[in-house]
Amino acid sequence: MAKLKKLEDYREEIEQCVKCGACRAHCPVFSVEKREGRVARGKVALAHSVLKGEIALEAKVLEDMSQCLLCGSCCTQCPNKIPTDEIVAATRRRIAKQKGLSTFGKGIAAVLGRPKLMNLLAKSGGALSALLFKKLPEDSGLHLRFPAPYLEQGRTLPPITAKPFRERVPEVIPGDPQQPTVLFFTGCGINYMYPAIGEAFLKALKFLGVTIIIPKDQACCGLPAVSAGATQTVEKLAEQNLAALSCHQADYIVTACASCNAGLGKIYAEMGEEFKQLTSKTMDIFVFLAKHGLLEKLAALPKIEPRIKVTYHDPCHLRTQGITKEPRQILRALPQVDFVEMPDAGTCCGLGGTYSVYHYENSKKIGAKKAANIASSGAELVATDCPGCIMQLQDSINHATGKQRSVHILELLNQALPDDDS
Repeated sequence: MAKLKKLEDYREEIEQCVKCGACRAHCPVFSVEKREGRVARGKVALAHSVLKGEIALEAKVLEDMSQCLLCGSCCTQCPNKIPTDEIVAATRRRIAKQKGLSTFGKGIAAVLGRPKLMNLLAKSGGALSALLFKKLPEDSGLHLRFPAPYLEQGRTLPPITAKPFRERVPEVIPGDPQQPTVLFFTGCGINYMYPAIGEAFLKALKFLGVTIIIPKDQACCGLPAVSAGATQTVEKLAEQNLAALSCHQADYIVTACASCNAGLGKIYAEMGEEFKQLTSKTMDIFVFLAKHGLLEKLAALPKIEPRIKVTYHDPCHLRTQGITKEPRQILRALPQVDFVEMPDAGTCCGLGGTYSVYHYENSKKIGAKKAANIASSGAELVATDCPGCIMQLQDSINHATGKQRSVHILELLNQALPDDDS
């Protein structure tokens, strides 16, 4: 039975915080608000006071706990490695249990917990996209034509596909028996908004001769529900994915979304022994490709002119797991790409799951810094490994009136690989 940790389970870690303030220099929210309740040590102190019964879950506690991207930047820089992101998530779960989910949180729980409803809403949105959205120039997203609940009218969004990715492809794509078998965990972003990334994923693995299984009954990884504090939804989704993925024989479970990788590989790992085998097989697509010889194959391809200048944004959910080398290796090896580093490539883009819905103004301020760094690199494209980051980066670039586009690395890889004739 999947079980998320409770706030009480973090008592020892909470008491190890020495309030040194090292986290202040690395918190994206603190960088725009400069308030103690917005930084990690302030949140840990609040969680400690809640545990000791010194304060109730009053409005200020709820506000401070909502002002966190769960990006983990503070954790990686903390001398005592306090898992502040996990402590904040556990505190949100306690708040939801005692106070109830927010209206938006209830919506997340209702939709994510009902895949058929999610499919219906996505297909309806896709069919009505011409009425709901207007296209921006240069293929840089869509704008809402009308205000919508929790979404600003000027926000950039990707189109919703009228036919989800998993409905477009067979469940099993046979490959070379001598090569590994991979389960593709698509995630919601690829399935409903960025199916081209899914197609590029398939092309890359076919190029290596890999057998690919795309389980039809997989569900959301649960990260949005973690952000919202929706405990039962996270646990239900974990159970559903455990059943969907475990019924297939495979060597790896591969993700092309940083958040999904963290959901399956990190959060599920702490939810019970039955998840250990699943999480041990979970691997990011670029770690998998580098491990299975793609770099050597790319080196053999002829260089392509004209070349395009590309920079890279580190998704927080990969960076905090130490996955930073392989995406850059792939980018540098692409025959049509000149790779350039941007300043502060590892800082959060400002999405933070539900954070950008509740606190869009702060999200835009954080994103503006990222947009400026992208522009200073001189790159035409900013590539990353997370559909959520792609959406946030493009929104930030558009607000800065930039000309760059955000893309998934797989889309660039797709351009470089020879066409699949099968």
